[in-house]
Amino acid sequence: MDIEVYYDKIYRYIFYKVNNKALAEDLTQETFYKFLKSECEEPERFLYTIARNLCIDEYRRIKPVSTEDEEALAVTTEFEDELVERTAVKEALDKLSEDDRELVILRLVNDEPIGEIAKMYGMSRFAVTRRLNKAKSTLKELLERGSDER
Repeated sequence: MDIEVYYDKIYRYIFYKVNNKALAEDLTQETFYKFLKSECEEPERFLYTIARNLCIDEYRRIKPVSTEDEEALAVTTEFEDELVERTAVKEALDKLSEDDRELVILRLVNDEPIGEIAKMYGMSRFAVTRRLNKAKSTLKELLERGSDER
């Protein structure tokens, strides 16, 4: 197995879940360490499972950082605009259910094929597509509602 093929995907997945670069790097390393100690026929599915479980363990260990301070930032530069936009996306993602958030990250951030996601979750491709479309619609609605409040 070529680790480099999966490393960036797993890192992005974890980063979107923990929103901390150093922690994402640590959890990614731990994911691959646990993976390499085991034997598995479906590496990508197993890597995501390990990564997801490590993120859950991390959430249990510490409380997520509040983004209320970030909302108070004045929007005066391009960097600040991007920061506010990222914060809005993160907050909108946080309002989705855990399963829907996972689907959005896997499909839209990591560009995983619908078929692979269906295998990971033990669902049909149709069910994944339907849930993903619903999650995207909810996300869009949350983002539009958030931009109206600013």
